[in-house]
Amino acid sequence: QVQLVESGGGLVQAGGSLRLSCAASGRAFSTYVVGWFRQAPGTEREFVAAITGRGSTTSYADSVKGRFTISRDNAKNTVYLQMSSLKPEDTAVYFCAAGGIFKLARENRGYDYWGQGTQVTVSS
Repeated sequence: QVQLVESGGGLVQAGGSLRLSCAASGRAFSTYVVGWFRQAPGTEREFVAAITGRGSTTSYADSVKGRFTISRDNAKNTVYLQMSSLKPEDTAVYFCAAGGIFKLARENRGYDYWGQGTQVTVSS
């Protein structure tokens, strides 16, 4: 069992930066793939980024590639999403999730555990 808590969301102007954190409790966190997803009002939840258990491999949605960076510190049981050059279309609730299969990292069904989400709002 893994519990996930996101933090770091807030209101930022376009062009600004935010760093989201996903803190995990539970055993064997370093064995889990962790992903970030986001959901804007009236839309489906969409994949943002994912990282393997040891942090050796990452994956990004095309819409955030070059602007967002996912990383993890397994000693702290935490995964980060550094977001830069933010755009109004990045506004959404951001969720982190933990699962076991990297080839499913872009899909909701690839994850067993989800956090409650943190709101990110980018003003123009």
